[in-house]
Amino acid sequence: MGDLAKDAAVRGSDGRFTAELSPEWGAWGPNGGFVAAVLRNAALAHGDLPRVASMTCHFLSVGAFAPVEVEATTLRRARRAQSVRVAMRQDGRAIAEALVWLVADDLDGLEHDVARLNGVPGPEGLPYREELDTEQADDPDTAPETSMWANIQSKPVAWVTDWRNATPREPYASGWYRFPSHTTGDAARQLILLDVMAWSAAWSAHLTDLDYTAPNLDLTVQFHRSAVKDEWLFAEGFADVAEDGLIGFRSRVWSGGRNLLASGSGQLLCRPPRS
Repeated sequence: MGDLAKDAAVRGSDGRFTAELSPEWGAWGPNGGFVAAVLRNAALAHGDLPRVASMTCHFLSVGAFAPVEVEATTLRRARRAQSVRVAMRQDGRAIAEALVWLVADDLDGLEHDVARLNGVPGPEGLPYREELDTEQADDPDTAPETSMWANIQSKPVAWVTDWRNATPREPYASGWYRFPSHTTGDAARQLILLDVMAWSAAWSAHLTDLDYTAPNLDLTVQFHRSAVKDEWLFAEGFADVAEDGLIGFRSRVWSGGRNLLASGSGQLLCRPPRS
């Protein structure tokens, strides 16, 4: 079972790092949130400041499950913040690039928090997805799950029992998620969830009437706070608009104590099925 703290680790110094795109985190190739976690770790290893405030990733091509080279460059360094550009390549091919803002710890500033997670039951007492998924598990036409889901346990808040005959719903998805083998790497868990909730939300509006895949073009994230010791995280995704081959999304991750941890957004690019 995959451990994000180990699988997304980088090795190196002086702005040049190596990493491994682990098959433990496969989706349509390496999961975008996992790729973003590697880029984030390279920015932290390169920079002088300890905390990632925000990052924007462009996913340029699908990588193979193999080693990658990551180059980090400081664009600006101030006392409280540092901008780092991070580029991932594999066999000379560009895989992804990110702009990352690092900031100092214990900064002084304005304080308020009006983010609310209302009307959502906690994970206690909710059934695991595997307990609900007997229909799809027994259906020979159901595509097998990608490898990364072997590393994530989930408890949906809502579930479609007869998904073949279900009516498309609001383009929204949510649930509680746990990474059984995680040790540290709290922000890596958040990145995985902020990424995957985009497609889950879009799928909800179409269900079986779905001939497309839609990989992420980009992912922009603002990290608000950490929740390293929280076993369960609540994630939700909104795919409000799908038009002209693009699906715009927003996603959020909350702590077990219902504090907003991170917010994300981006675009998915629809790809028709291969003949």
